[in-house]
Amino acid sequence: MNKTIEINLTPEEAFSEQLKPTLYQKLHLPIDGNVFIRPLRRSIDARGRDVLVNFLVEVIDSAKAPELISYRKPQQSVSHASPVIIVGAGPAGLFAALRLIELGVKPILLERGKDVQARRRDIAAINKQQIVNPESNYCFGEGGAGTYSDGKLYTRSKKRGDIKRILEILVAHGAKEEILFDAHPHIGTNKLPLLVAELRQTILASGGEVHFNTCVKEFILREGEMKGVITTEGTRWEANAVILATGHSARDIFHVLHQQQILIEAKPFALGVRVEHQQQLIDQVQYHCKTDRGLYLPASSYALVHQARINGKERGVFSFCMCPGGFIVPAATSPGEVVVNGMSPSRRDSRFANSGIVMSVEEVDYQKYAHHGPLAGLYFQSEIEKKACEVAGNTQVAPAQRLIDFVEKKTSSSLLDTSYQPGLQSADMREVLPSFIADGLRQGFKNFGTKMRGYLTNEAQVVGVESRTSSPVRIPRDKATLEHPQIKRLFPCGEGAGFAGGIVSAAMDGERCAEAAVGMYK
Repeated sequence: MNKTIEINLTPEEAFSEQLKPTLYQKLHLPIDGNVFIRPLRRSIDARGRDVLVNFLVEVIDSAKAPELISYRKPQQSVSHASPVIIVGAGPAGLFAALRLIELGVKPILLERGKDVQARRRDIAAINKQQIVNPESNYCFGEGGAGTYSDGKLYTRSKKRGDIKRILEILVAHGAKEEILFDAHPHIGTNKLPLLVAELRQTILASGGEVHFNTCVKEFILREGEMKGVITTEGTRWEANAVILATGHSARDIFHVLHQQQILIEAKPFALGVRVEHQQQLIDQVQYHCKTDRGLYLPASSYALVHQARINGKERGVFSFCMCPGGFIVPAATSPGEVVVNGMSPSRRDSRFANSGIVMSVEEVDYQKYAHHGPLAGLYFQSEIEKKACEVAGNTQVAPAQRLIDFVEKKTSSSLLDTSYQPGLQSADMREVLPSFIADGLRQGFKNFGTKMRGYLTNEAQVVGVESRTSSPVRIPRDKATLEHPQIKRLFPCGEGAGFAGGIVSAAMDGERCAEAAVGMYK
């Protein structure tokens, strides 16, 4: 027996601890050890009046049942092998390191921030004392920006690598096996730090190196080749290749590349606000429930998009990084700027739902900064973040406006409770956002109100600014070799280079860059 079957379960059946016996019962199979049921996919169907959970399962003879995961942690030591330098210990950097070990190469991982445990103190300081440490914050430190986010593992980048392999590696390091079959898997902010620390332990146990508080200030170039890096403390690190995986907020790295005449390019990105509703309202819209969602359904999410008309042209306005049952957090990387992002714990049990609502930004939009060359978008982005800080009082308090007030261009006389710990200051977001972005967002919110009844309400508020959706700079690379087109032995990687967007796509890109570097220069 080896067949695939789709069945429908109630939320109570699908999300209870008795899932396994329920599956056997529904399929009329005895729990006698002769038949194995492996879940392949679990997805919520809320299109009808009653919410159902669709399960795709595989029924297999137990004697032929495969192990839960095929991935095995590396057993060999690479402590004396030839090295490759990885700059940045986010998902791209960590997974590049693991893949290098599998290929018999020693990774030397350099991270400007602190390890995941020490990093927590700096994050607490941002929230409680509004002190921003430029080297250790929600963006910088072990695990990168993804460590203190929702931990979303959904990706559309199915052609860029082996998604199943990435998920299996996460399970091998402590993630729950549900991520292997949930349609929209996530780990949660509270679970990710331990998992990230386990990834580091695997790297160290295999002979790799991980160095924290190690910030790169210069690249070592000889005859058009990348030979290594120099840190702010003056230490020189040299290796066969450099994988540059610094994330979307490492602005100093972009400046260093430009100063050393290493080719970089401006690229489109997106910018806007983060909108916060009561989670119960979103549940009522998505699950068609009159009160709350009940004990078993997870906090509901949404994905919205609209084509706004700006100066006679269409621009995409869309939801980004929607965090059900989550919190808005301060994601600034320098004093004097306000940046917001969202995160959710694994249980997604906050009473708030938040999402970035952003609009695409193109090079034509920041011609004022064209004299900065490929860094023009970065300066445009930075000026808006500084303005948000100034308008709200020059701390980490964020400017905010009730949603209908924003749409109708009214300053809010009061604001709502919020999950954003540093606090909010009522402001007219037109003082913060460029007029074309504010106009596009207003059009988007009006449209979203027609798609989700109750979404457009003054019982929701917008918080600014959501500006780090992706990097405004691309570090180009050859499509086939993944090597920089100008500098040999340099492999731009992940979200900061413009080739990924999220944990899984960044991890896959890290693996690809590791394979490319070893294939060319081992």
